[in-house]
Amino acid sequence: MAQRPEELVELTPEADPFVAAEEAVTGAAQRRGLVLVHALAGDFDAASSAQLAASHLLASLPHRTVARFDADLLVDYRARRPRMTFNGDHYEDFAAPEIVLSALEDDAGEPFLLLHGPEPDYRWEGFAAAVVGTVERLGVTSVVALQAIPMPVPHTRPVTVTAHATRRQLIETYPVYWGELRVPGSASALLELRLGEAGVDALGVAAHVPHYLAQASYPAATLTLLEELGRLTGLLLPTETLREAAQQHRTEVDEQIARSADNTAVVAALEQQYDQFAAAREGEDLLGGAGEVPSGDEIGAEFERFLAEQDRRGRSD
Repeated sequence: MAQRPEELVELTPEADPFVAAEEAVTGAAQRRGLVLVHALAGDFDAASSAQLAASHLLASLPHRTVARFDADLLVDYRARRPRMTFNGDHYEDFAAPEIVLSALEDDAGEPFLLLHGPEPDYRWEGFAAAVVGTVERLGVTSVVALQAIPMPVPHTRPVTVTAHATRRQLIETYPVYWGELRVPGSASALLELRLGEAGVDALGVAAHVPHYLAQASYPAATLTLLEELGRLTGLLLPTETLREAAQQHRTEVDEQIARSADNTAVVAALEQQYDQFAAAREGEDLLGGAGEVPSGDEIGAEFERFLAEQDRRGRSD
C-alpha cells in the first residue's frame, strides 16, 4: 500500500518546541517569521554550490535534527550508489543517504530550518506534500531555495543570480531577465510551486556558475548564495571563511587559465559579452552575448549539456 505523504517524514523530539509554539498561535501576527531553507544536492547544483552552502552552515552554526525523511523510499540507490566500507574479507559499514531537516541558529541567535540531503529521485509529489505539511506543523512562514546553474559567464566577474518566487513582491528588488522558458524539472522547483498553491511564501536564488567550472567546486557561488539568503531573510550568516576560499580559488583558476592561450581567449570573450550586457542594462550585472541574454533554446541547451555530463559522471562513479 502506498504511504501517505505524512508517512514520508518523522519529526524528532527536537521539533516539539516549534510544534508547541505553532499550536499556541491564535493569529498570524503571533508568528515570529520562521524561515526554512532547502539546499538539496542534485543536478541543479552546479559545482555543488548549494550543497557546500548547507555543509558550511552545519559546520559553522549550532544545529539539531528536527525531522528525517524516508530516504529509502525517495532515493534511487543505483543512480547514486551509497558508499560501503569493505575491510579485508567483509563489509562493515553502509553510508545510507539522509534527507534531514535541521534547526540552526544564525550569528544573532535567530532560529531557522535547513532541509538538506540528496534531491529525491522518486515520489516528488509525495515529498512536496510532506514538506508542506511539515511547514504547517512547525509554523514556517517562508521557504527559500538555494540552487546553482551553469551559465556562459566568466569567473572574473561577480557571481550573479536568477531569483524566483511565488509572489513577485518577495523578490521585487531583483530584475527579471527571462521570458517563458521550458527547463528540466526538479524536486525543489515542484516544491516551490506546491508551496505557493498552499499559500506559503516560497522563493529562491540560483547562482550562475561559469560553465567551464560547473563540475568542480566554486566557492564564489556558495558565498553568493549565502549572501543572497541573508539579504532575503535578514539572517546573519557566517561567510568570512568562504570569502577567503573564494579569493584563493580565484587565484588558482587565474593561474590555470593563463597557461593556455585558448582558455584565455574564451574567458576574454565571455568578459566582453558580460560587460556589453551590463552596459546595456545600465550597470545591472548578468550575462549575455552582444548585449543580449541567451535565448531560451540556448539556456535549455546549457542545462541539457550539464545534466548529460552529470549523468555520465554518475555512471562512472
